[in-house]
Amino acid sequence: MAASGDSESVVELRGVTKRFASRTAVDALDLDVPARSCFGLLGPNGAGKTTALRMIYGVTRPTLGRVRVFGLEVSEHIREVRARLGVTLQENALVETLSARDNLRIFARYHALAEPALSRRVEELIDFLDLGSHADQPTKQLSGGFQRRVAVAMSLLNRPELLILDEPTTGLDPAVRIALWGHIRALQTRGTSVLLTTHYMDEAERLCDRVAIMSDGRVLALGSPSELVARHLHRSAAELDCSPADEPALCAGFPAPLARLRAGGRLLLFADDATALARHLSARGNGALRARAIRPANLEDVFLALTGTRLQESA
Repeated sequence: MAASGDSESVVELRGVTKRFASRTAVDALDLDVPARSCFGLLGPNGAGKTTALRMIYGVTRPTLGRVRVFGLEVSEHIREVRARLGVTLQENALVETLSARDNLRIFARYHALAEPALSRRVEELIDFLDLGSHADQPTKQLSGGFQRRVAVAMSLLNRPELLILDEPTTGLDPAVRIALWGHIRALQTRGTSVLLTTHYMDEAERLCDRVAIMSDGRVLALGSPSELVARHLHRSAAELDCSPADEPALCAGFPAPLARLRAGGRLLLFADDATALARHLSARGNGALRARAIRPANLEDVFLALTGTRLQESA
């Protein structure tokens, strides 16, 4: 990762801690977000992701530590930082009685946009986010997916250098999620840095160049999705419904390193050679084995290995 002071780090956190009474939400966090990358904070609810974001865009002050964005101390240069940011919160902040177009026009004036640039920018974003067919309907009549597109469009009005997305696709159906992923990737190719939180493993794997896996306010692992899998697990995973009593015999005799994790009644086995793993399980198979699946290891497996919980479980 980029060192402190590196101009290629758009966000730098050093020793950042946030306490609320007796609860520590973020605990001595060090983090660098490279410019022009998509960086993800990955973890279950309560991991500290949203609190970290709120300190980055200046809504929450850290108890301890330093937060720098664009090389500026956020606490000292809040106006300059926010002028260059776009933020999409977990909850959409829309005037529901107004249309998508009118929401954009009103919010554009907060960024001091004036005609004719204001109208041009609003129409650009309506086109970019495929809002044209619904742009003049009251937002309360729009589906959750279209409302989310309007919220993202509002965060882009000022052409931000850094776009912050707090769980941008939570609650959306798969087709809408994939559409939003495409828009986020397009922004990154245009040079926008993206920082997002998510507890969806597939979202982080598809979008993020690097991720920080968080739990209880701390970073447990940091790197690209493929790096984290390679660092913490073997390449292939097998999922089996297997009782603890059957586990030793099932694992015995495998001719290579074999890692195992248990998640309730489900046993997960990890090995580098998927073919060898499949042959071994076939040879050892009996009535105690059910719902067998062999697949590539993924970020959810890494999180389970590090914390003992699934990514979508509450902390």
